[in-house]
Amino acid sequence: MIGDLGPRSSSALLIHSALIQAVTFLVRPATTYRALELDVPGFALGLLAASYAVFPLLLALPIGGLVDRLGERRLMAIGSAVVLGCSAFLLLWGTSVPALVAGTALLGAGQLACVVGQQAVVANNAASSRLDSAFGYLTFAASLGQALGPLAISLVGGASVRPDTQAIFLLATAMSLVLFLTTFVVSGRVSSRTSRAKSAGDPKGGTIGLLRTPGVIRAMATSATVLAVVDLTVVYLPALGAERGLTAATVGLMLTVRAVFSMVSRIGLGSISRRLGRMKLLVLSLAVSTIALAVAAIPMPVWLLFIVMAFLGLGLGIGQPLTMSWLSAQAPEGQRGRALALRLAGNRVGQVVLPSAIGVVAVGLGAAGVFLASAVAVGGTMLLLRGVRLDD
Repeated sequence: MIGDLGPRSSSALLIHSALIQAVTFLVRPATTYRALELDVPGFALGLLAASYAVFPLLLALPIGGLVDRLGERRLMAIGSAVVLGCSAFLLLWGTSVPALVAGTALLGAGQLACVVGQQAVVANNAASSRLDSAFGYLTFAASLGQALGPLAISLVGGASVRPDTQAIFLLATAMSLVLFLTTFVVSGRVSSRTSRAKSAGDPKGGTIGLLRTPGVIRAMATSATVLAVVDLTVVYLPALGAERGLTAATVGLMLTVRAVFSMVSRIGLGSISRRLGRMKLLVLSLAVSTIALAVAAIPMPVWLLFIVMAFLGLGLGIGQPLTMSWLSAQAPEGQRGRALALRLAGNRVGQVVLPSAIGVVAVGLGAAGVFLASAVAVGGTMLLLRGVRLDD
């Protein structure tokens, strides 16, 4: 159970978290397959990928302000409605590159609203001592959804090289409808704390004041680094495997192992955090990630690389929920939605800047160099945590 939501609302929130990720990881590959059906040039695929990130980057702060003013459930409903509209639009009219770009951009905006709303529900309704546990369960559900989306494509597509995208968009529309309806199972009481904080006023004064709150920038930088390294692992592990003669099936299984152990790390996060302390656990997770990334760059037997990927999954899996709870604890009441949206905007920037910088630094060193540079980046975040004290 999350905070004082009760079993029904807690279950609905976790289902909502899993569904929005499942729909996202279903629709995004489907738009790529649809673009391939249309024989679009290579640059159009890049435009399609960028369109998903642009809206969240531009809308993160306004949406963060909206959740603090309108309430979490209302924002989740709006985001779900946008995702439902996007899925239906792609089903009926997604037959051109402009339509695919527009649909993908809408998906990014709707997903952002849903995620900010979900995280604000946890931040505003869980006690400080239970934040790590609550965010652990929320991110576990999100990870589950990210696994179910691609699985749905496999079930619909079968053995074909290019699956039936119309069937995928139909499935996404049905799932989006369930997503929208699930919003209303969450109790309307989730917004009560936000409303009280709103009526009390905003003493800190907007985004600048929020950024000046002790620990906020450090939490954002840590979160952005961890998420960017997850992306780098997904992109460069296949390259590392190719350099070492590993099959695509082996590399895919390694990525699955990393993802599964990330999910495992989030199940008992609350109890481990209470035992060790939030800051000690965060530093430990970053240290484990740093060592695993550095060791992965060393040639080794395949079975040992699987073990390294398991430890990498454990380390990186802990970073995201802990930075959410850290930021929620540091942000003033009434500004937690804005703080979490600011974190998501920082994540988007990190996903662009860090891979680009590491790619330049590691040029000529191959995929192993990328893993070494990633280890340096994650290890560097531990320096940001020096002198930080958190209420555990």
